[in-house]
Amino acid sequence: MKKHSRSITKQITMIITGLVAGTVFLCWLLNTTIAGWYYTRNKQQTMHKAFESIDTASKDGTLQNSSYDVEFERICANGNMTIMVLEPDFTVVRCSSNAIDNLQVQFQEVVFGIQKNKAEIIEHNSRYTLEKETDSRMNAEYLVLWGTLDDGNLVLMRTALESISETVRISNQLLAFIGIFAVIASIIVVYFVTRKITNPIVQLTGISQKMAELDFDAKYQVTGDNEIEQLGMHMNQLSETLEHTISELKSANNELMIDIEKKEQIDEMRKDFLSNVSHELKTPLALIQGYAEGLEECVQDDPESRNFYCSVIIDEADKMNQMVKKLLTLNQLEFGNDVVTMERFDLTELIRGVVGSSAILLEQNKIHVTFEEQEPVYAWADEFKVEEVISNYLSNAIHHCEGKKEIRITCKKSADSVRVSVFNTGKPIPEEDLANVWIKFYKVDKARTREYGGSGIGLSIVKAIMDSFHRECGVENHADGVEFWFELDATNN
Repeated sequence: MKKHSRSITKQITMIITGLVAGTVFLCWLLNTTIAGWYYTRNKQQTMHKAFESIDTASKDGTLQNSSYDVEFERICANGNMTIMVLEPDFTVVRCSSNAIDNLQVQFQEVVFGIQKNKAEIIEHNSRYTLEKETDSRMNAEYLVLWGTLDDGNLVLMRTALESISETVRISNQLLAFIGIFAVIASIIVVYFVTRKITNPIVQLTGISQKMAELDFDAKYQVTGDNEIEQLGMHMNQLSETLEHTISELKSANNELMIDIEKKEQIDEMRKDFLSNVSHELKTPLALIQGYAEGLEECVQDDPESRNFYCSVIIDEADKMNQMVKKLLTLNQLEFGNDVVTMERFDLTELIRGVVGSSAILLEQNKIHVTFEEQEPVYAWADEFKVEEVISNYLSNAIHHCEGKKEIRITCKKSADSVRVSVFNTGKPIPEEDLANVWIKFYKVDKARTREYGGSGIGLSIVKAIMDSFHRECGVENHADGVEFWFELDATNN
């Protein structure tokens, strides 16, 4: 089946890949725009906590004790801060950096308002001031907190914001690499996972397309018990129901068409029937009557003659019986009294069965039959009536086969029909008689027909059957023989 460019697999893969890529891009955007602010906010809270911790230590007198050394180092290290605590006279109480002089100078600049660097006040209260300072010389930003502890000591805290920018930049790079990998991995994983899900759907799509064309041979192979497998099982049930319904509709349609034509043909058929029957029965009745009178008058009194007379009477009576049976069959077909059941069947199997049943007759006449079709050839018709058509064609071919004694049966399938042909070697039919072979009781070679007991009704029965199917049949002459053919509906429409 042809795959469309916008298949479910591609659509789902594109959608999920787009979601993954969009999520990664959103994370990158948020990290670029908000992460810096969030990290700065976190730094501010860390500096607040550090101020409160130092203020508490200053109150209880532990700030200057060695016992506070570890806690002081922990605050500086975890917050990545430089901290200096001074007495009011600027005597250093504690300092986390060796550059004490530089910090003292910076503290004095801050306290006396003579900073050389650009500063932005973030928070100001009675205890401390939090500023964002830009070092124009180093092109770097710092958070600076300075204020007065409750015991009067001064405190200065400073932390660089450059590490925050660096962290954002590195995290963005890492996020980009992870995002690319995630998108590629999602494409691969989603494609194969989606294929596993959509393959049954694609199979069901192909089956539904065949069902739309009224081809019901394809069936879904149910392998599980999920929703898709249940859908496939229901599709199989629907296919069987539709095939059965179409068979009934075709049968009903044929019956309707036959009913319409039947009224127009009935009067003419009655006239022809009476005329032909009276004509065909005249000869055998005359023979029976003549030989019966001969027996009665003992024209030939020897046993051999009596047996001959009786054999003639029995033979002619049997021919009359066979003719009457065929006439009744033909009458039912032409009057539309015979029900036509349209069904789909294998022509190949049917033809092989007919040839097999005629094997003895073929062997007696030393005739070679060729039928090379091996694959099943399906058609819509009444199977039993098609068997009668093939039997009549084959019987006709056997009785007229001459020369090489060959019969060839072929099936040729076209787009919407199949043609079955039965060819036999022998004399061609005169052109003026080709159109008349389908007429009841018409005999091209009356002497030959009489020889094998033919009544001239077999081909009329074939014609009546094909008319009941509303299909064509015909005959063609060839250089080395004659071909009879008929066509059947091979579509599912």
